[in-house]
Amino acid sequence: MFIGHFAVGFAAKKFAPRTSMAALLSAPLFLDLLWPVFLLLGWEHVRLDPGNTRYTPLDFYDYPWSHSVLMSIVWATAFTLIYHFMAHYWPGTIAIWIGVVSHWFLDWISHRPDMPLYPGGDTRLGLGLWNSIVGTMVVEIVMLVIGVWLYVHSTSARDRIGRYAFAAYIAFLLVVYIGDRFSGPPPSVEAIAWTSVAGSLIMIPWVWWFDHHRTLRSEYAERA
Repeated sequence: MFIGHFAVGFAAKKFAPRTSMAALLSAPLFLDLLWPVFLLLGWEHVRLDPGNTRYTPLDFYDYPWSHSVLMSIVWATAFTLIYHFMAHYWPGTIAIWIGVVSHWFLDWISHRPDMPLYPGGDTRLGLGLWNSIVGTMVVEIVMLVIGVWLYVHSTSARDRIGRYAFAAYIAFLLVVYIGDRFSGPPPSVEAIAWTSVAGSLIMIPWVWWFDHHRTLRSEYAERA
């Protein structure tokens, strides 16, 4: 799952309005922020296997340190402890913990049975939504629409950056999502890892930028 994780981050703003979107979005993406780094370090592995599912040419055969359910709880707890120490804001703390752990459950829905429970375990789970291209795209786009609607319902643009940088971000997400699906397989595992790292370095600061130029709507400002 890709833009479905972004949907969770956008939706979280409604429930934790004081928390920066950079943190709220980093939470559901956190396991995928770790994964390319672990690939480059040789701690985890993936292989190109066109036809592995109808949706993706990748075989995720070894990624227990970033994507097992146990480690998702460990990473969620570590992230939230750091956040709470800095912010002392319980709605944000809860939203971030749920956001990190949500990644495993959304991947469990989309992946074939390759989602580990814990490092070293043999049990792998997955419902296989990726075996349907149309089903995958409908689910993720609907999730993004709902998440963005909740974000827009919670905030309003203060200036042109808050309006147009936000709109460009959503357009960019959709272009990358659709373009990736209809492009050829990546040239190498290293290319996947470095592209993912580069994407993170762009997408997280970008969301901080436009969110910094938006303000909470009155009902959420009072609650915050």
